[in-house]
Amino acid sequence: MIEMSGIRGNSSRVASSVLLILVLVLASSRGAWCVGEDEYSKSGDPKVLPLVTSLIYNQILDLTSKFNKEISQTLGFCTRNVDADLNGAFKFANNLEFLSNCVKENKDVTKRICTAAEMKFYFMSFMDSKADAAAQFLKPNRNCNLTSWVPGCEPGWACSVPDDKQVDLKNANDFPDRVYHSEPCCPGFFCPKGLTCMIPCPLGSYCPHSQLNKATGICEPYEYQLPPGQTNHTCGGADVWAGVSGSAEIFCSAGSYCPTTTHKIQCTKGHYCRQGSTEQRACFKLSTCDPNSETQNLHAYGFLLIGALSLVLIVFYNCSDQILTTRYQRMAKSRERAIKSARETAQARERWKIAKEAAKKGALGLQKQLSRTFSRKSDDPSLPPKVQDEHKSFNVASGGKHTKKPMPPKAKQLHTKSQIFKYAYGQLEKEKAMEMKQQNLSFSGIISMAADTDLKARPTIELSFKDLTITLKNKHKHLMRRVTGKIEAGRISAVMGPSGAGKTTFLSAVTGKIRGCNITGSILINGKPDSIHSYKKIVGFVPQDDIVHGNLTVEENLRFSARCRLSEDMLKADKVLVVERVIESLGLQAVRDSLVGTVEKRGISGGQRKRVNVGLEMVMEPSLLILDEPTSGLDSSSSNLLIKALKREALEGVSICMVVHQPSYALYKKFDDLILLAKGGLTVYHGPVKKVEEYFESFGITVPDRVNPPDHYIDLLEGIVKPSAVGLTVEQLPVRWMLHNGYPVPPDMLHYCDEIAAASKGVSTSNQAAPALAPELSSVGSELKDNQEHTQFHLFNAQDLSNRNTPGVIRQYRYFLGRNSKQRLREAQIQAADYFILLLAGACLGSLGKVKGDTFGYYGYMYTVIAVSLLCKIAAIRSFTMDKLQYQRESDSGMSSLAYFLSKDTVDLFNVLVKPLVFLSMFYSFSNPRSTFPENYIVLLCLVYCVTGMAYVFAIFLQPAQAQLWCVLIPVVLTLIANQGKEDKYGKMLRGFCYPTWALEAFLIANAQRYDGVWLITRCATLNDFGYNVHNFALCLGNLIVSGIGCRLLAFFCLLKFGKK
Repeated sequence: MIEMSGIRGNSSRVASSVLLILVLVLASSRGAWCVGEDEYSKSGDPKVLPLVTSLIYNQILDLTSKFNKEISQTLGFCTRNVDADLNGAFKFANNLEFLSNCVKENKDVTKRICTAAEMKFYFMSFMDSKADAAAQFLKPNRNCNLTSWVPGCEPGWACSVPDDKQVDLKNANDFPDRVYHSEPCCPGFFCPKGLTCMIPCPLGSYCPHSQLNKATGICEPYEYQLPPGQTNHTCGGADVWAGVSGSAEIFCSAGSYCPTTTHKIQCTKGHYCRQGSTEQRACFKLSTCDPNSETQNLHAYGFLLIGALSLVLIVFYNCSDQILTTRYQRMAKSRERAIKSARETAQARERWKIAKEAAKKGALGLQKQLSRTFSRKSDDPSLPPKVQDEHKSFNVASGGKHTKKPMPPKAKQLHTKSQIFKYAYGQLEKEKAMEMKQQNLSFSGIISMAADTDLKARPTIELSFKDLTITLKNKHKHLMRRVTGKIEAGRISAVMGPSGAGKTTFLSAVTGKIRGCNITGSILINGKPDSIHSYKKIVGFVPQDDIVHGNLTVEENLRFSARCRLSEDMLKADKVLVVERVIESLGLQAVRDSLVGTVEKRGISGGQRKRVNVGLEMVMEPSLLILDEPTSGLDSSSSNLLIKALKREALEGVSICMVVHQPSYALYKKFDDLILLAKGGLTVYHGPVKKVEEYFESFGITVPDRVNPPDHYIDLLEGIVKPSAVGLTVEQLPVRWMLHNGYPVPPDMLHYCDEIAAASKGVSTSNQAAPALAPELSSVGSELKDNQEHTQFHLFNAQDLSNRNTPGVIRQYRYFLGRNSKQRLREAQIQAADYFILLLAGACLGSLGKVKGDTFGYYGYMYTVIAVSLLCKIAAIRSFTMDKLQYQRESDSGMSSLAYFLSKDTVDLFNVLVKPLVFLSMFYSFSNPRSTFPENYIVLLCLVYCVTGMAYVFAIFLQPAQAQLWCVLIPVVLTLIANQGKEDKYGKMLRGFCYPTWALEAFLIANAQRYDGVWLITRCATLNDFGYNVHNFALCLGNLIVSGIGCRLLAFFCLLKFGKK
């Protein structure tokens, strides 16, 4: 258990301050006391007694306002309203019976009240003793010392002054000679040991005459004993009023209430009475309260609250899920109707085409017959015109060569989903018809498709690189050396090579994603030395790993990418068309509504997941598409389907470059260009696929029969197959390529030139290639010779040159918010587990951390701060640790980091609001503190908001395992610091900056301000020991909120600075 240092260390001093001020109030008017005493002592008339007691009581109330300033200065940290607190302690107007009885019993009551000097001496001695409230020892004084110790000096007894003397209660300098007429202290008053005067007991106390317990020798219910050797001395009244730990016997016991300080009544059934109560309180309807109950049993309300909360959450979850399901079902039906309509239209168009062809054949037969019959009268104007002319003017809906095609409805005129789907699938069917017409994408077919008005061309990006060299920092190890070439628009370039050839490094370099390396050389975009980041909105990069959201469906993944990355000006119907085209081309129709799946939850197959990974970049209609091993894990049919989709992208002018591992021959032939790399990142070949075999055959490397060319070349570079040519080695191949294109050879590779010259017997290697091959291959290098001055490799953020206006932060925030909400709904089981753990924690801490009067439930609240902080932080780090890779990919593509962060935080606000309710439903009903439920909820709400922001920082800045460790460690350590006493210099300095200090102070203030009357000294002493102030409740809540906002700002900075690493 965590020890609480400093508790009650200064309670004696606070108690002395309280009582000193109260006695000054009581001692301020001499006249009132004298008048009352004289009237009753002279006449003895019982009718005068109520007037005397009323005068005494009214004088006390009138004088309280005169000491507001002193009390506020001394005890301002524990009193909100001085008048209310004093009235709560000494407002006896309802029953002044104890005063009347005391006047009857001791007619010289005013002569027995402590003066200001006595009270000042008493409390100054009390403060100097540095003792606990349970042990009060006074220094010797005029009336009680080693030579003079009258019975009135004993606890519970008081004395009076001589009959001819008067007591000036306002005298703060001299003690009166009060050693006469020793009598027990009146009921309703307490008389400290070492003083011969008495003080009224506050409301909520029980101060009767004590009774001697002969077995123990203690005057019960108090704890003092009779003085030894004084047989005539009897037990007196109460002896002390201090904190509950030092004077618990004076407090009205739990299960009973004390309407006056001399009467105690047991609580009846259906009511409860806390310690120090002046009245019994009725229990709530559903709670149970037996006779003599201290608190009401609120377990039923706790279970009722958690039941209602669970019902609301279940209804909300089911309704949301039902809404999504219904929406998807309607979309599926609309899609099916649109597909059916599009197919029927296509079939009707095909039938009309067949009928047209039949009509053309019939017209041709009629022409031949008429030409034979009227061959001699061909010039007769009455004859029908020639079929050719009729064919040229033939106009049908399906469209001949000169047919005007029916214009589809404009996309901006489409509003309903049915209209949008009809438009999209109508376009898809039209595109299918065009592909069927242009069989195998022949040259003439490509020209025809390119000339079609519906096939729009995209902005082209031609990527050129010269002498690209990549070296590891501080290791001088080359990952790539002098790679020169070009990725042309409208062509698919395949990067191949053995393991360790730097294929992925090459893609990362040209896309500006490589880090931790020194890069030299030049990269030009459309012939200009611009940064690739200037075009990130129209550059797609497909990573090697399948980085997709597993808790979203295939269509949701693709649609979200299209919404955020396509132009904001693009109409919704066109965006739907793009998504549907990608789903159709990648063969994902059957799984479009299936979850992609994660490691824990099975989803679509690995091949389908790979195609979704590619589709995320295709839906944004890139101008440059880089793919890292997109065919790995795919079968031949899926690979061919993917390449076919990429071919269509290339027809729109997209530059495509992809890393491929040992493709099949059919797949290999579909590539336009080949970049073949050797180990060490050296280029062996870069040119058209149809020329690669011719190039290698020029120096004696031939592909054996029935062997796939790329497999043979990779085995050759790997060293599995030896070159068949005499004197030819694998190490010479990069040098031969450099010599072939006129590139400079590195100095450490010049000896290979001698080997090549010796093997060639003096024949120049660069002249061995076929004449048609040399210009085509060397053009890549010649086009870059004019840009040799651009040797600086730029990877810094530059201005946007993509000319694409993507959605702004607000719209992207809406898209992110919708996506995160769906993801959170599909994590309902995890959320339910979090809530269940909070329920158990609340029940356990509420049972163990019962609120005690001496600390106002400090320990229970301290464990609450630790438990709630730990559990909420562990749950909050999942918001950012689960999709770090997805964020890196989306951020690199140009999506808004601010929209991403705000959407995450907005969705987590639901937990910030609900989790305090879940915890308090058990904790409050089991611990039953005096503070209200809304007050506890507000404090917990601010606490959860604060710790959630801290969890964001750990989740973004640290790895998941480290983040969890810090989330467990920080609450414990900061709570220990917040628990340091005021005497600890460094602990006091640090605790003011710890969020547990603010939360604990707010909890204790909310609870302590409900303790009044006899609890006033305990409240002030406890708050003083902790260093808390009742006026700081709003300040503590503000500190928690500001800390939560500050942590979120820091987390967002970390997201921008470290989130992409």
